[in-house]
Amino acid sequence: MREMTQILLRGLCLSAVLMAGSCTSPFNDASGSFDDPLVNHPIMVEPTYQSLKISYAASGLNVEDTSHLDAFVAAYRQHGNGKIAISVPNGLQQAVVSLADRINEMGVSRDQILVASHDAPAGDVRVELNYISYQARTAPCGDWSTDLTYTADNRNAPNFGCANQHNLAAMVADPRDLLGPHPMDSADARRRQTVISNYDAGQATAAAKSADQSAAISDIGK
Repeated sequence: MREMTQILLRGLCLSAVLMAGSCTSPFNDASGSFDDPLVNHPIMVEPTYQSLKISYAASGLNVEDTSHLDAFVAAYRQHGNGKIAISVPNGLQQAVVSLADRINEMGVSRDQILVASHDAPAGDVRVELNYISYQARTAPCGDWSTDLTYTADNRNAPNFGCANQHNLAAMVADPRDLLGPHPMDSADARRRQTVISNYDAGQATAAAKSADQSAAISDIGK
């Protein structure tokens, strides 16, 4: 009798485990909603076209356009993808040299600057600059279609996790980081040679630490 009771209890425990597992299934339900909020509210990274038009006179740029140019180039350095392009009206080629030099002085290498010319009406001295950047976004939140007081099926609400995804998309400095890791920079050849030279000479290869970098383990709790 005791053996039958033990078998029955084991069977009931197994059934309870299986039922609990079925309540937390990772698969989606009939409505297409998944348990994972990252799947329900994916962050989409899309390229966007950034453009700026400024007027270029024989004396150069005015103060306002100079400020706009500096802000535009700074945004390109932080979020731009690919090259920055300068397109000037035909006959205004001197603007290319001046603008390219200024952009280069702001930290953009010359091989990242494209130049071109375009037809423009007489008197139109506007120069156009453009580049491609990426923006991260998610679909709008606010799906309250389910009854949040009913939790017998142990499923997440459709709106669960949407605000977190929105905040992440808004805070990420470079949306391209969400697409994949950046390539690694090349090794520091000078530091590598120093380490090898110290190793060959039988010296310590680690960098020397100053007194400010020293640390000690606390005796509290011993």
